Amino acid sequence: MALANGLAVANGFPRFLARPPWWGGDLQTVRNYLQRGRPLSLEPHAGEPIEFPMADGSGDVLMGTLNRPREVAADGRRRPLVILVHGLTGCETSRYILASARHLLDGGYLVLRLNLRGAGPSRACCRLRYHAGRTEDLRTIIGRLDGRLAANGIVIVGYSLGGNLLLRYLGEQQRRAPLLGAVSVSAPIDLKAAQLRFMRPRNRRYHDYILARLKADVAASSNGLDSVATIYDFDERIVAPANGFAGAEDYYAKCSAKPLLGAIRVPTLVIHARNDPWIPAASYLAVNWRDNPRLVPLLPRGGGHVGFHGLGGRAAWHDRCIGLFVERLAGGRAAR
Repeated sequence: MALANGLAVANGFPRFLARPPWWGGDLQTVRNYLQRGRPLSLEPHAGEPIEFPMADGSGDVLMGTLNRPREVAADGRRRPLVILVHGLTGCETSRYILASARHLLDGGYLVLRLNLRGAGPSRACCRLRYHAGRTEDLRTIIGRLDGRLAANGIVIVGYSLGGNLLLRYLGEQQRRAPLLGAVSVSAPIDLKAAQLRFMRPRNRRYHDYILARLKADVAASSNGLDSVATIYDFDERIVAPANGFAGAEDYYAKCSAKPLLGAIRVPTLVIHARNDPWIPAASYLAVNWRDNPRLVPLLPRGGGHVGFHGLGGRAAWHDRCIGLFVERLAGGRAAR
């Protein structure tokens, strides 16, 4: 890995060049939403539901869909299971999850599209709800995986809030994390900084859209939502008290992944666009990436928030980078 202009640049990954007409961070970000009317299919890759009962006495059960590649790759490599973890208000059918799954399945990988606690199909089976620091759920899921699925190793990919959750899990577990590798994409590693950025006037439409979805997700189980006017209010009045935090500030401080990046001991690809309209680049530029050689940062100037619609192929740039990274991990596993 080389350093240029104070930014970490990982060797061997393609350069990001925006695909016209998706120039700028906002267009890169909204393209996922504009394309929602064009469904993505994972056929002909077979899918099957999978359940993960939680071990905390809540009775909650997390749901996911395991997709198997139609064809096993002929190169003889032992390909790991890849688990995809969605972001805030997402689930296993979010467009970016389906796009990543299709790219990996076409490459011969088993893919588990996980729904966090209370999200998507998990909502009907859960009393509690996910948040940016509920890392115990990842521990439980990994511990309860069928050994046959995990026989060639596990790689987890987390997007946005799911990326922060993943990075925090890795930092907490350190060498105990039983993973071959991990990838985060557009993670809000400093939750307070992300909250302040998201509530700027220029992000008002983004803010109102996400807040409306958050309120809809908890409408059946929460009272007083009419007085929740901002995402900060939501974290202060809904997320924090439901999860034992003193308030939103306490939640942000205790669940941000940034303080734990130096403790990660699993090879981890960290992808973030410097023009992400939701998450400030300063959160990433302040990290001394030299301190932890297990972290491979990709910080292109463009890409937006979980966008990365670039030249060079049908798949999004971040999906191509994920595929390359996982391929290298699989090759290293085979060599051992």
